[in-house]
Amino acid sequence: MNKAPLRKPGLRSTAAALLLSALAATAGACTAPIATTTASIKLNQLGFLPASDKVAVVPASPAMVFSVVNATNGTVVWHGVLGTPAHWAPSGEMVSLADFSGLTAPGDYQIKVDGLAASTRFTIGTDVYRAVSAAALKGFYFNRAGTALLAQHAGAYARAAGHPDTQVLVHRSAASAARPEGTVIASPKGWYDAGDYNKYMVNSGIATYTLLAAYEHFPAYFQAQQVNIPESGNGIPDILNEALWNLEWMLSMQDPNDGGVYHKLTNKTFDPMVMPDQATSARYVVQKTTAATLDFAAVMASASRVLRPYQDKLPGLSARMLAAAKMAWAWAQAHPDEVYRQPADIVTGEYGDATLDDEFMWAAAELYISTADDSFYLAMKPGGVSATVPAWDDVGSLAWISLAHHRYHLSPIADRALIANRIMTLGDALLAARKNSAYAVAMRQADFVWGSNAVALNQAIMLLQAYRLGGQRAYLDAAQSAFDYVLGRNATGYSFVTGYGSPSPQHPHHRPSQADHVTAPVPGFLVGGPQPGQQDKQECAQAYPSNLAARSYLDQVCSYASNEIAINWNAPLVYVAAALASWPQVSADPGGSLAR
Repeated sequence: MNKAPLRKPGLRSTAAALLLSALAATAGACTAPIATTTASIKLNQLGFLPASDKVAVVPASPAMVFSVVNATNGTVVWHGVLGTPAHWAPSGEMVSLADFSGLTAPGDYQIKVDGLAASTRFTIGTDVYRAVSAAALKGFYFNRAGTALLAQHAGAYARAAGHPDTQVLVHRSAASAARPEGTVIASPKGWYDAGDYNKYMVNSGIATYTLLAAYEHFPAYFQAQQVNIPESGNGIPDILNEALWNLEWMLSMQDPNDGGVYHKLTNKTFDPMVMPDQATSARYVVQKTTAATLDFAAVMASASRVLRPYQDKLPGLSARMLAAAKMAWAWAQAHPDEVYRQPADIVTGEYGDATLDDEFMWAAAELYISTADDSFYLAMKPGGVSATVPAWDDVGSLAWISLAHHRYHLSPIADRALIANRIMTLGDALLAARKNSAYAVAMRQADFVWGSNAVALNQAIMLLQAYRLGGQRAYLDAAQSAFDYVLGRNATGYSFVTGYGSPSPQHPHHRPSQADHVTAPVPGFLVGGPQPGQQDKQECAQAYPSNLAARSYLDQVCSYASNEIAINWNAPLVYVAAALASWPQVSADPGGSLAR
């Protein structure tokens, strides 16, 4: 269900004039040189687990073979035959695949092909993804609102607190008898949504759920992971500590008088490119919407069960969250079509969504799983809903993910065969797309939308669900390819995660990275990635290098259409990195991970 032609963080292009103003002080950054890729062989620049699928993309040339060499001494350790050259329409390239999956010995390597520059160095090893996994999760800490980031946790990226949000105004669009326009409420904490300083409920929905699902699916991995945040060592895994920072904000966005949830907490306009403590405009909660309320209900129902084992450390919170979810569900039943309408005096991200059957299904599914109340299963109307690749405005498959994970603990009313069929049907479609791709990825021309890198990783999440259900290695290998794609095996040659790989983004559209006077950007953020819309090209002095979908990427701060960061893009990076790092513990055993 592709409900919007452009999946993007809040339709920011509608505020082009404001962005021009915000960028004026840093216009020089838009004319800085673009990093160029010296290696024409494209691969995951971090590397591979010893037993994982290992594929590189090689430009078509007269060469028919490739070799893998020890990066230290140049010794050849692997020979292989290049695949038949094929054309990839999104990038306009003719390429061949180099498959060296049989190379399993740990070490540092490069790929060589006659007539081409050697590939970047990469590693084969058991811990090759642990650093990027931790950095992706810590990216959420770096985007916390309402708190100072201290040097002991943030290092060079320490900063003063901004946006305490303890005196937020009720906008007239959100006014009610109990809370008239101008009422002051407190709504602290939460994550800045993206490169701006606002907080949006619908995007928090999918982002927070993805972190909760990552923990629910791979608890052992995250119980062992500490990323040096203030709460580390408190007896709660850091991924849940981080989710709690946003969950507490989400709870404050529910009107306690009726259960409805505000769509966003925002300035009236975007802040300039300054640090959080220098952005002091008045803040507002804006309009209660059905989408925001249902996303809230789904996340709170999920969080109530994930956090239940920690009741001794979080007394009463699980029960409070479940009660809040039920209250939100009741409001949505009474207001089934409250679609967001941008007020005339608000020009920040919209996240508008007029198709709500997927939100109703997701909220009903999470409430059904957490309460065992069959009425919620019936409310899902599951027979008429297929599985799609998740996005902020297309959350139906989040229901299928949760139902599949818990399918052995559902009440008799649940159709387990239907649940599995939905996941496997989508998994098979993604496998077919990968098989027909010269780059061996499921990404097709239509997938290069705003935030295309998150599309690739959400495809990987769905492929991982198919692997967990059926155990066929092809699904795992396809998920690996999507991960490889964002880490360098793409037409731009960039690793799209700040601080990881070379080249990686140096100028993300992210206010703290631009304003903090630290040369390197905040690490661990996934940028949006290539897409041909180029909605920001009028704001950028530097031209995009290409109009082709898979190459339409600009590493400049002005490029909010290709180089912004967002919480709903980082969340699938957290999930997929952990899943692959956990392999082969990504169990397909019905009595194993899926039964927990």
